[in-house]
Amino acid sequence: MFRARAFMVGVAVLVAGSASRADVIDDWNEQWLDTVRVVGGPPCPIARNGAIMFTAIYDAVNSIDPKHEPYLDFVPVPGPAVKRAAVAAAAHKVLSTLYPQRAAVYDAQLQQHLAALNNSRAKFNGISVGIAAAEQILAARSDDRTDSEPVYIYEDRPGAYRPTPPDFTEPPFNPGWGTTKPWTMATGSEFRPTGPFGFRRMDRLLRAPRYARQFNEVKRLGERNSPHRTAEQTEIAWFWANDRDGTFKPPGHLLHITQVVANDQGLNLDQKAHLFALVSIAMADAGLVAWDMKYATNIDLWRPVTAIREANTDDNPRTEMDPDWLPLMEFSPPFPAYTSGHATFGAAHAAIMRNWFGTDDITFTVGTDEPIVSNVTRTFHSFTEAGRENGVSRVYLGVHFRVDADIGFSSGTLLGNYVFRNHLRPLTCRADLNKDGVVNAKDITIYTNAFFAGDPIADMNRDGNIDYTDYQIYVNLYFADCTPGQ
Repeated sequence: MFRARAFMVGVAVLVAGSASRADVIDDWNEQWLDTVRVVGGPPCPIARNGAIMFTAIYDAVNSIDPKHEPYLDFVPVPGPAVKRAAVAAAAHKVLSTLYPQRAAVYDAQLQQHLAALNNSRAKFNGISVGIAAAEQILAARSDDRTDSEPVYIYEDRPGAYRPTPPDFTEPPFNPGWGTTKPWTMATGSEFRPTGPFGFRRMDRLLRAPRYARQFNEVKRLGERNSPHRTAEQTEIAWFWANDRDGTFKPPGHLLHITQVVANDQGLNLDQKAHLFALVSIAMADAGLVAWDMKYATNIDLWRPVTAIREANTDDNPRTEMDPDWLPLMEFSPPFPAYTSGHATFGAAHAAIMRNWFGTDDITFTVGTDEPIVSNVTRTFHSFTEAGRENGVSRVYLGVHFRVDADIGFSSGTLLGNYVFRNHLRPLTCRADLNKDGVVNAKDITIYTNAFFAGDPIADMNRDGNIDYTDYQIYVNLYFADCTPGQ
């Protein structure tokens, strides 16, 4: 572990000093969840917009006090800056840009946060840093192709996705989402599984004994008035649902869990900014992983309600048609079944949480927005337990086969592990300029000389200019603990 060994008189004043109230991130997360409840919509755009907000918050906080790699880049810090002001300004800028119809709500929350801070240069510097971080990520995502809505062409063959009850008219959501600009991956197909049970052809899949076993499982457990589904399975089905507008939707549920665990574990503002950013970019890419499989392969799999009502067409003697079968939930989400978005989001979230805390064995109790079980809480003893239950809940709800959940969990886990290993990592000890393994007066002398000489090594934010911002970044690094090579 590197630690500063020397103190240079006068340098310390460059380090922004303010007592940060950690709940500013909670407040904006709650504001974001309220926005999702009011605006609604499908899960992928929700995950995308949440990631924009939390990467803006993270890059703002991390620019003031660099501890990890930025998501995009460090933004200019004109002097001592209050992190709470930066968080509020970043979140406000993102949300008011993405949801201008709710600008008055965001304005009120911003004013509430800023009014609690003494007017000072550091406060206004924090505001400018937050706005700059927000503008940076908004610009980067402005051409991410998420506004593309290609026409979906239905296939007239057994196994292919088609509109579902009750109205049979809902067009499929976001058929091009798997081809949108990734957050961490090279392409949306990077973690694509081979296909249900390894099949790439629909006819072979439908004839498989494993398909029949899972068909009969969801037919038995997911039926609306099933006598086979236990009371706890019914509770699990509804607890994780959050499919209706008016709820915080699946990505929001996972951000709620993130907040609960972060507070249970006593995380500070910097730690929350880092954790929420990792969770949100992993979930944003989880949408690409799941939607790539839903739409970009040879198998756009029908939902159980269609499979069961049309089982006479699947050429599998182990399945039996029930033309009146209905799932527990009154509708099936309007997109193909394979793979499960719930399972993929939940697995990516669980992987980030396991990696971030360094253990899977953390107990937490959380609630849900699903109105049918709005008074229910569930306790989990690991992140994996919660993620697995999230996936299988869709079988009990009658809207997925188990393979949708199992493969979604597998690909989401691979994604989450990849994100944690490769993004927002702890900074190598950039303050150790002579690379002797110790940060001391020799390094500050090297940096000071480079700064006044205009040497490119002094350009800490790599913006092509060597100025006060670079000096402050170096000083923050100088006084920070940092571990090499991570």
